[in-house]
Amino acid sequence: MTSILITGATGFVGKPLCDRLIIENHLVSATIRSISDKEKLHSRITPIVINSLNAPLPQEQLVHTEVVVYLAARVHQVNDRIPNPLDAYREINTRAAISLARQAAENGVRRFIYLSSIKVNGEGTSNLAQPYSEQDTPNPVDPYGQSKWEAEQSLLKLSQESDLEVVIMRPPLIYGANVKANFLQLLKIIEKRIPLPFGAIDNARSLLYVGNLVDAIITCLDHPNAKNQTFIVSDGKDLSTTDLIRHLGKALGKSPLLLPIPAELLRLITKLIGKADIGDRLLGSLQVDSNKIRQTLEWKPPYTVDQGLQATADWFKHS
Repeated sequence: MTSILITGATGFVGKPLCDRLIIENHLVSATIRSISDKEKLHSRITPIVINSLNAPLPQEQLVHTEVVVYLAARVHQVNDRIPNPLDAYREINTRAAISLARQAAENGVRRFIYLSSIKVNGEGTSNLAQPYSEQDTPNPVDPYGQSKWEAEQSLLKLSQESDLEVVIMRPPLIYGANVKANFLQLLKIIEKRIPLPFGAIDNARSLLYVGNLVDAIITCLDHPNAKNQTFIVSDGKDLSTTDLIRHLGKALGKSPLLLPIPAELLRLITKLIGKADIGDRLLGSLQVDSNKIRQTLEWKPPYTVDQGLQATADWFKHS
């Protein structure tokens, strides 16, 4: 039984993580922004109402906490139009994380797990390049990835200056129940059998089912070999956009209508309509190597890609 404090407990990753921790009888507390958010938490989770993650937490909460799991984030926004996007991302992804980690170190918390992003490595791998690994020189190209990379550096520096152990996790695209954004839109399109021009896409993208991420986080709570390590986590099987659509169609019980439009023509079209970033995600490759966590922690994803996609489709059909 471990005493765990979670930020972002009501979010896409936080909810299934909390459910699993409660089932395993861990002692869980969670930061929330208003008392009304208490209704979103399991009755066995202790709520901590705060105005800001940058504000000091009650000392009595931290002195009894063994592990902090930092899931709170300003998530990546396509075409972010705020005046200073980097500063907005830094507020939650960088400064708040470092502030909480320092409080944790001062109050004897043993370990701090930070959910980062593969965007620290970059935006994509060509079909001829090696998959991203932890040994690569970081190359964040947008404010979201930059804010995550800055947090990683500061957290690892703090681990060298204190007794706080830091674990950093870099996931690629996460999917599962309650998924949003482009993945949810893709499910809706396939369900309605709207024709898609992705029948001839020869790319490869790594994915991560939220159930596998939750299992990896729980493995990192106590594993001695996770101390001060950075891990890239994935399902371990890469799919092309074409294959992903076919797999989702099968899971939904639908036969997707795929038109074999050449990728270069689609790239040109997305650029002309000002959607080049979306085109890159649908047409480009982003592969990761998750062997480090598998070997260092002897971790194996409990769910296959097919199982994860089926669970996601089942949630979508009943939502």
